[in-house]
Amino acid sequence: MSKKQQPKILVVDDQPINIKLLQRKLERQGMEVYVAYNGRECLQIVEANQPDLILLDIMMPEMDGIETCQRLKSNPKTETIPIIFITAKASKEGKLEGLEAGAVDYITKPIDLDETLARVRTQLRLQEMFHENLQLQERLGDARKAASVGAITQGIAHNLNNLLGVVVGYLDLIKNGHDSPDMVKRSVGLMDHAITRMVNIIRQLGTIANNERLELTALTVADLIDSSIERFNDDYEVHAEVNVESSLEEDTQISANAETFEIILGKLLANAWESYPKDTPPQERNIQLKASIQRERGPAMLQLQVIDQGEGIAPQVRETLFEPFITTKTSVGRGMGLTIARHTIRNLDGELYVKENPDGGAIATLTHPL
Repeated sequence: MSKKQQPKILVVDDQPINIKLLQRKLERQGMEVYVAYNGRECLQIVEANQPDLILLDIMMPEMDGIETCQRLKSNPKTETIPIIFITAKASKEGKLEGLEAGAVDYITKPIDLDETLARVRTQLRLQEMFHENLQLQERLGDARKAASVGAITQGIAHNLNNLLGVVVGYLDLIKNGHDSPDMVKRSVGLMDHAITRMVNIIRQLGTIANNERLELTALTVADLIDSSIERFNDDYEVHAEVNVESSLEEDTQISANAETFEIILGKLLANAWESYPKDTPPQERNIQLKASIQRERGPAMLQLQVIDQGEGIAPQVRETLFEPFITTKTSVGRGMGLTIARHTIRNLDGELYVKENPDGGAIATLTHPL
């Protein structure tokens, strides 16, 4: 084992004989040992060498082991270093005092060297597992980011290729049939529609990149709901009648970005509207919006539920509803609305999820900090 791989152990005791015994035992097991004779020396050595584990005597003059431990645990740079107390107190109260201060274990005097070595090894292994877990979490986080970027990139390429194919196809029709005004007019209209969808994809990507810098202001929830419904009807060129049920006080406010909020709620309303078959008359597309305060878990949150009685969540997308470009629609250039909506609302410490409606259809629930 190389020097760099040796576990670094700090032994802190005001009795030199105890330090000598522990130092000899640990060094024979291939460990690098630092020594300190009081709490202040301990803090200095920890700052300079960052040991893997500390054996700390409780009973020391000036700064005792309890205070030393508390100082180490209050410092973010040293709080994760495991501390084993050396104590002369065999009572339950004495042991609890050390554990409550932040120690992971204790040994009692007179010191049993073999038992101490076993406890040191156990804590070193636990510490190694702790660091391995942190590294694994970091790798998993990187993997998720890479997978997300890959899925979005693949989805963008697929959708833009399809849309470009539409544009190229209609351009060919125009070239070959330029003497037919009706056909040219129809082709230009469909090309314009495809180009608009491509622009929308680029705009949605800009939303992902920029939504961390949203300017938030205090806004009344009732006004936000009204403006969101109005914007939804204008943007989607529909005449939806949304039945709003609110248990909120009239002046209930949230800190939000009005445009972003309207886009997110509008997307949920659009999903509810499109959940009905295409030939369903507007007056039969039942959309309900319930506004309330959620107090079940943690701080109180605004809760908005968009409820429809449409065709429900398709089985093939039930588990992947919030992944990029997941859609049941046959037309190209769709499928990032819910992905962006959830990403944005989570950056504002809210949440967005969709579940089956027991009465048929779906329930989309949005929560937002008050």
